[in-house]
Amino acid sequence: MKKILLVVLSTLTFASVFAQDEPKSEPKKKPNLASRANDHLLLQFGYTSWARIPDSINTKGFPRTFNAYFLFDFPFKSNPKISVGIGAGVGSDGIFFDKTYVGIKDITPTLQFHDQSDTTHFKKNKLSTTYLEAPLELRFSSRPATPNKSVKVALGVKVGVLVNAHIKQKTEQTSSGGTINAYTAKESSKRFFNSSRFAGTARIGYGVFSVFGTYQINPLFKEGLGPDVRPFTIGLTLSGL
Repeated sequence: MKKILLVVLSTLTFASVFAQDEPKSEPKKKPNLASRANDHLLLQFGYTSWARIPDSINTKGFPRTFNAYFLFDFPFKSNPKISVGIGAGVGSDGIFFDKTYVGIKDITPTLQFHDQSDTTHFKKNKLSTTYLEAPLELRFSSRPATPNKSVKVALGVKVGVLVNAHIKQKTEQTSSGGTINAYTAKESSKRFFNSSRFAGTARIGYGVFSVFGTYQINPLFKEGLGPDVRPFTIGLTLSGL
């Protein structure tokens, strides 16, 4: 009995000494996000087009988008890999038409698109729109303390207010392509356009470069005044600051 009691006491004493000497695990340190550059500035350039465009409207060339936004970034305290970005900026789109008249200045019940293949037309014909926009993103960064070495994913929406819509035409030509008059005409009107736009957005990339896409949820033109087209864009984003 004495031997058993001695063994038990020795075991308890050894376990107590071992427990005191065992190093305590340190709490995980949260990444330092004080000076990180987490996509406060977004510069975007891409290819744009219209979904649901009628066959009667002829486009050509490289229709393009340029966007510039400044956003504030708010990381989640519970998980700094996830954050919310919100800000403001400017978005602009340009669509090129092929031998097509676009009557944005006309006093007509609906916006007119006329095929001018068999008559005089302009060599270059571009419809441009410019919006003041407020983007909102839910962001994921695999390495939030070093975003320039991080995989990034962002999903969001943006709301825009139309500030300008104009058609720019250059070089009047005959139906066969001969030059009639080398001049530039610019006409502006927002009458046929929706005054606001709502678009879904997505980005994925690494470091300061990413691929982005947008799709406008509401129609470009007012209901009943133009075709029910929805602009969309695919392009590249340069981010930083």
